[in-house]
Amino acid sequence: MGNLIYLYGLVPSNEANNTSLPSTKGFDGEREIYTLSINEVTAIVCQLDSDHYSEETISDKINNDMEWLQEKAFHHHETVQQLAQMYTIVPLKFCTLYKNQESLQHTIERNTEKLNETFKLLDGNEEWNLKIYCDDELVKKQVSESNASIEAKRQEISELPRGRQFFEKKKIDELINQELENEKNRFCEEIHEKLKKISLFGSIKKNWSKDVTGRKEKMAWNSVFLIPSANVEEFIEEIKLDEEIYGQTGWSFEVSGPWPPYHFSSFS
Repeated sequence: MGNLIYLYGLVPSNEANNTSLPSTKGFDGEREIYTLSINEVTAIVCQLDSDHYSEETISDKINNDMEWLQEKAFHHHETVQQLAQMYTIVPLKFCTLYKNQESLQHTIERNTEKLNETFKLLDGNEEWNLKIYCDDELVKKQVSESNASIEAKRQEISELPRGRQFFEKKKIDELINQELENEKNRFCEEIHEKLKKISLFGSIKKNWSKDVTGRKEKMAWNSVFLIPSANVEEFIEEIKLDEEIYGQTGWSFEVSGPWPPYHFSSFS
C-alpha cells in the first residue's frame, strides 16, 4: 500500500514562494507538512500511511475514539489557523484525503480558474463570526409590557363576558411567546443588516443549542461575515456599542475572528 495525501488548504503559489512554510509535524505526528505547487496554486499537505489511515480506519476512529478525534481535530484547526495568518487560503475540512498526488493534482487543475477567483475574493478580507444571545424571560417581560398586539388582545378580552375571559386569557401566553420570537428575529435582523453594510458578505448559520454553547441564555442569532481588513475595527466597535446599549435589556453579543474563511470559499 502507498501513501495518502492529507490536504490542509490551498494558497496562491506566489505567496507560497515568498513565505516559506515553517517546520510542522503533520497529521500522524511524525512526517512534516510540505507544499505541493501545481502552477498558480500550491497545496499544503502531508503524507499518511494508507495502511493506518484508510477510510474505514478513520471512520472507526471518528465514531469510537473521542480522545483521538479531539487530538486530530485540534491539530487540523491549529494548523489551518496558522496557515490563514500567513497566506490567502482556501481551507479544507477535517480529514480531506486524496489517494495519491496525481489525483489531487488533477482536481486542482480542473478547478484552477475557480480557485484563482476565490483567492481574489479572499485577499485582504477576513472572516468573523457573531453570535447573539437572548435572556428570554427578561425580553419576554418587555414584550408583554410594550407590545401593541398584546395590549390590544388584553383590551379585547376585558370587554368579553367574564365566563369567556377565563379561556381567552390562556391565549395571551401563546401570543406573548409568538411576539417574543418576532421581536428576537426583528432585533437580530436589524443588527445583521447594519453589520452587512461594512462587510462584503454576511451569512446566517444555524443556532447552537445550550448543550453546545454551555450558556444559560438561548442563542438567538449565529452569523458569519467576510469583512475588508480595513473595516474590522469598525465592525468590532459597532458590536461593542450594541453591547453597551442593549446589554441591560437581555441581549449579549459574542464576536470572534479572524477565522480561516471556510464559509466564503469552496473546493471540490
